[in-house]
Amino acid sequence: MSPQRPPFTPPEERLDRWAQRRTAALTGAAGARRRVLVEVAVFGLKQSWACVFGAAMLLLLVAARTLYPEDAPIARADVLVVAAIALQVAMLALRLESLREMGVIAVFHVVGTVMELFKTSVGSWQYEAEGILRIGEVPLYTGFMYAAVGSYMVRVMRLFDLRFTRYPPLWATVLLGAAIYASFFTHHYLPDARWVLLGGVVVLYGRCLMTFRVHRRAPWRRLPVLAAFLGVALLLWIAENVGTAAGAWIYPHQQEGWHLVPLSKLVSWLLLMMVSVVLVTLVHRPRGPDPAP
Repeated sequence: MSPQRPPFTPPEERLDRWAQRRTAALTGAAGARRRVLVEVAVFGLKQSWACVFGAAMLLLLVAARTLYPEDAPIARADVLVVAAIALQVAMLALRLESLREMGVIAVFHVVGTVMELFKTSVGSWQYEAEGILRIGEVPLYTGFMYAAVGSYMVRVMRLFDLRFTRYPPLWATVLLGAAIYASFFTHHYLPDARWVLLGGVVVLYGRCLMTFRVHRRAPWRRLPVLAAFLGVALLLWIAENVGTAAGAWIYPHQQEGWHLVPLSKLVSWLLLMMVSVVLVTLVHRPRGPDPAP
């Protein structure tokens, strides 16, 4: 028997029940078409809801850059730290996020901050120098940007009741995730292994299918898990362009003015995302489809 599905938060439960009631009332050929439209709409709403923490962080970054006074007595980076903490506390207080999910997000927060400390020390990117709520060159709000990726992962697992066919052994995914994380440090001193690791992702997950449903009475849909990974990596690349345009951090090629982040960064985001996938699956173990009755 598959493990019990993690419970919805109250807003998620209301949306899911609305979708069930709406589709149950639709009959006939016209009703079938409308059920598909309802399913598409709910899919979009749930995806947006899964991104709520990351979207809120992006809004904070843009607002801090465009609305916060340059001569304010408190540094912009410090205000962002306080705002990010307030956002996280509000999500817990309003039961928009569970304590279990918060645990996964906190781990990814630490994992991201450690990498930030190293990357800024070797000049991969840089932040504004102002502010006191920082470790070395890294403002503390940066960890929340990584936590946003973990937040999306744990939410989407629950919202779409994800199941997996031919999911690779957890021990193999842990080894690959550890190698990927290490490569973000070692490629500064050793040959770059990103393409080898990307090949490892394709070999390990290439046969895996993701099964999901938009609400509890919706039909199950199937998607190659690699296609889902690529889609999320693309969204992260878009968010990165918004973040750099807002001045949250800049790359060396953006010193003289903002330029689009190279599309090759998609590989880096896909690999980093695999680290978050491994962390999430250690808490929400991948489940197979329910056996046919």
